[in-house]
Amino acid sequence: MLAIRMQRTGRKGHAMFRVVVQESRLTPTSGKVVALLGSYDPHAKTATLDKEKAAFYLGNGAQPSDRAARLLKSEGIKLPEWVKLSEGKTGATRNPDKLRKNRPDEAKTEAEAPAEAAEATTSDDTASDA
Repeated sequence: MLAIRMQRTGRKGHAMFRVVVQESRLTPTSGKVVALLGSYDPHAKTATLDKEKAAFYLGNGAQPSDRAARLLKSEGIKLPEWVKLSEGKTGATRNPDKLRKNRPDEAKTEAEAPAEAAEATTSDDTASDA
């Protein structure tokens, strides 16, 4: 069975992706591809795809991966009815009170504490000098 998937290229820390049609049993890094459909740059959010080739392979039963299906849909390629896009993740936060944004403002209390400690040490120093 054929799969439409993204193949990572580019240097470390600067990923670029090729959109390829490949036998589903092979790994994306094997290099054995049936067809190259285009490329995607996640940094500039730009994609260049051959829409006719993509429509041809989708019409002949190639299974797009979830990320590739989203990319194809955003580029205006009509997906068959059997392609199901997964819903976005709606994970709940376990302990929302532990988040930094939900804590009481500790910056003010920490700023006041060293100032009070500095006053206490200066008053102790002047008392010992007398």
